[in-house]
Amino acid sequence: MIESLFDPAGYPFWIITITVIASAIAILSRPFSTYVKFVYPNAKYEAMGNPYVVEKNLNSIAESKTLNDFKENLNSSKDYNIKGSSSYEIQKSLDDSFYQTIEMMKKDSSKKMQNFYNTYLEKIDMYHVKKELRNKLRNNNVDENSIEQAILPTTKKLLYNIKENEKDKLQDVLLDFGFSDDLVKEIKNEEIDYMEIDNEIDKYTINKFIEVKVPYKCEQGKNSFIKTHLDIYNIKHVLRCKQLSFNKETCMKYFNGEGREIAPWKYEELAEMDGVAQVISSLEGTSYYNILKDSIEDYNQAKTVQVLENRLDRLFLKLVREISTKNYVTIGPTLRFLVSKEYETQNLKVIAKGVAEKLGSDLTKKFLIMEGS
Repeated sequence: MIESLFDPAGYPFWIITITVIASAIAILSRPFSTYVKFVYPNAKYEAMGNPYVVEKNLNSIAESKTLNDFKENLNSSKDYNIKGSSSYEIQKSLDDSFYQTIEMMKKDSSKKMQNFYNTYLEKIDMYHVKKELRNKLRNNNVDENSIEQAILPTTKKLLYNIKENEKDKLQDVLLDFGFSDDLVKEIKNEEIDYMEIDNEIDKYTINKFIEVKVPYKCEQGKNSFIKTHLDIYNIKHVLRCKQLSFNKETCMKYFNGEGREIAPWKYEELAEMDGVAQVISSLEGTSYYNILKDSIEDYNQAKTVQVLENRLDRLFLKLVREISTKNYVTIGPTLRFLVSKEYETQNLKVIAKGVAEKLGSDLTKKFLIMEGS
């Protein structure tokens, strides 16, 4: 029986041989098929680049004297066609340009990346949800513009339901959308912690990113991105808490999950510190220590952790660049281009506002997030 299986003159031998070869081809071709789907989009994103997270380019456009100069300088770039005459109109046009870029990326990418892009769009939409939920709880009003400006139909529906329902019905609206019981409990409190509400909404978004499926061989890059984001997010929260002199118990409420280097025990250690400087000292040995240590004098002068948060954002761009390099043939360049484009849009909106209010380029530049800084 065994001899007949390995007899080249018999059918069983060739059936086994063909099956083994087909299986080997399938195993070897799976990662290759993933790489092929990223060749064109990644090459395109590399060619386009993100000029406005680069210091030289930002300095140049920050020197614009009027909004018209700003718009003309920006539109000389092939990637922009910004419209509007007021700061608000130009900022909205910049947002629209960013959303169009994501739609372009969706068209260029594998179908298996579509849910990832939709999750990213939902992350952006959550700004409107935070704002209008806060408005509803404080004064029962919701800005109609937020409903119009939301990108996804599901977010528009959520904002409409928040607007139309009374406060005591909001819990059903939020639970139906997929938010946690913790968020519902917080809006029932007599004294509402709006920072906790924002945190619960952010936690919802982070969990969506963790759950979203990406193509084969992309999971490692996606997880590195999420874990790095979680580290930055958690450090920002504990710095903010310590500036506000919150105790350990309050700080622990804002922990959003284990990141790349900030494990639960490490966050608890940070939450026990007495102030911002002590938190920074406790980060020694992590990737986040040096940039915060070198910024402590700026923090002491400004008296706001916004200075430290900006430095962490700059570090985040650098770390995403490293993730891109390690995952160069799959999701890496896509992540880098997408994240950098979001910061690029933020930078240009800051400059537009600074030009409109004649704040001066030296002041405006302090709020810009630049790669490699």
